[in-house]
Amino acid sequence: MKGYFTFVLHSHLPYVINHGEWPHGMDWLYEAAAETYLPLLKEFDALVAEGISPKVTFGITPILAEQLAAEKFKYGLISYLDQKIEAAKENKLEFAKLKNEHLEQVAQFWVNYYTNAKTQFTEVYGQNILAGFRKLQDDNHLEIITCAATHGYFPLLGSDEAIDAQVRVGKETYQRHFGRAPRGMWLPECAYRPSYEWTSPVPEYSKKFLRKGVEEFLYKYDIQYFIVDKHLIMGGEGKGVYIDRFSSLKQLWSQFEKSWKPNEEIKERSIFENYLVSSTGTSRAAVAYGRHEESALQVWSGEYGYPGDGRYLDFHKKHFPGGHRFWKVTSAKADLADKQEYFPEAVEESLENQASHFAGLIHSYIEKNYDETGNIGMLTAPFDTELFGHWWFEGPRWLGKVLRKLNTNTDVRTVSLGEHLSANPPKVSVSLPEGSWGQGGFHYIWLNEWTQWTWKHIYAAEDRMTVLADKYKDSDDKIVKRILNIMARQLLLLESSDWQFLISTWSARDYAEERIAVHDERIKNINKILNTYLADGTLAEGADDYLRRIQTDDDVFPTLDFTYWCTLTK
Repeated sequence: MKGYFTFVLHSHLPYVINHGEWPHGMDWLYEAAAETYLPLLKEFDALVAEGISPKVTFGITPILAEQLAAEKFKYGLISYLDQKIEAAKENKLEFAKLKNEHLEQVAQFWVNYYTNAKTQFTEVYGQNILAGFRKLQDDNHLEIITCAATHGYFPLLGSDEAIDAQVRVGKETYQRHFGRAPRGMWLPECAYRPSYEWTSPVPEYSKKFLRKGVEEFLYKYDIQYFIVDKHLIMGGEGKGVYIDRFSSLKQLWSQFEKSWKPNEEIKERSIFENYLVSSTGTSRAAVAYGRHEESALQVWSGEYGYPGDGRYLDFHKKHFPGGHRFWKVTSAKADLADKQEYFPEAVEESLENQASHFAGLIHSYIEKNYDETGNIGMLTAPFDTELFGHWWFEGPRWLGKVLRKLNTNTDVRTVSLGEHLSANPPKVSVSLPEGSWGQGGFHYIWLNEWTQWTWKHIYAAEDRMTVLADKYKDSDDKIVKRILNIMARQLLLLESSDWQFLISTWSARDYAEERIAVHDERIKNINKILNTYLADGTLAEGADDYLRRIQTDDDVFPTLDFTYWCTLTK
């Protein structure tokens, strides 16, 4: 054997239950379940049935786990699948009238696809997607890792207490759903910050104090490893994975690029090694694995990535009513009007060839590292899970084919990151710079002229939460505790990094701005209710109904406790 390999898949959606349906809201969740999570479960189970253990490192964010476990999602998904089936049947009748036999067949393909998805969800997994993944982990076929509670962007959150709560709730939620403690964590947006004297980036909200390094929070909650982009370990330029997909990010990058300089390359380090990370020189450390950039770009690249193959299903062109897709990518330069009809059976050759190509690439990278260093290295290939199935319809099948091919390769062993860490503890301790996966490797996607206003509200809410937690941590008043727990839940939802990302990419800007405003307003209203209760000794008229409605809307993290936000000791 010459090296190890794992796919790391990061599964995440912001909290959308009771916050819209279509085009922004619950349909995001239904689409991801039908097009990504269920197809991947099917592929993983098929591999296991063939005697192949996928050994994928599979991230499920706490807020996504809460949504997949919600009853409203479960019956909503069935209704969604029924709608897709009926729409495809109507499309089939429509194309029959137009005497387009081929699109009739594609419509039937969609009838079959969503019918099978419904059967899989209801009969195979008993309406419990999380149980399907949990069984795979319990049987040692993959490793599930956790994330921050609501995907808060660690380097920009305004207090150590806020990060501590995100990590703590993330771990507790994982334990509740998967019956064990997580070993690894996907840092939201792969964003890391070492310990240093931090200054608020928002002029209207000035703060300056010594911050803990992200690894210190992971250490505190026994999270042993995390994943970062290549440039944080190796230096050099950080290449963003989304910049080719969103023109607005290119605009932002052109502004940021003028004052940006890449870090010096660190030639003595290797992306094939794991490293113990400490920014304080203490034992409060965690292990970092770096993204293998070249193999990732082979999949992500808008120019030469596999999903751009002309035979694959086009993501953008849809048929209404129903929203089904009947056209193929055709070519990178084809506009929507030039897209040609999709032939489901024609993709098999592309999938087979590209899976062979990728498996060969992985082997060549690992073999080269072994030949040059004599070390058995670890190649880590992280992706957003939704790439496979949602953005790239054929992606789950490609993933399965790659794993099948690697299973017969005697030079490459697929393992989860936790398994690798158990057998290969890091040999070197390092400090890492601040950064993320974004182009240039810094924060401009989440902090820019379009999003700066959001942080002012987040910082004020975080500080208010800690003041109130400190003041009432020993209170025996059940109503005070209830009010503050509801406030804490709203703070976690306010901190989601998705809102800034959606604003910066303009992909659902109005929705994201509204969600920031909604959760901020609720926090302020809850604070007023608390003050009135403390002054009068009773809940004001309508206050209890308001609190119940918010609790019903955002019914997540049932064991959450506002005292998690109490001021941290050194």
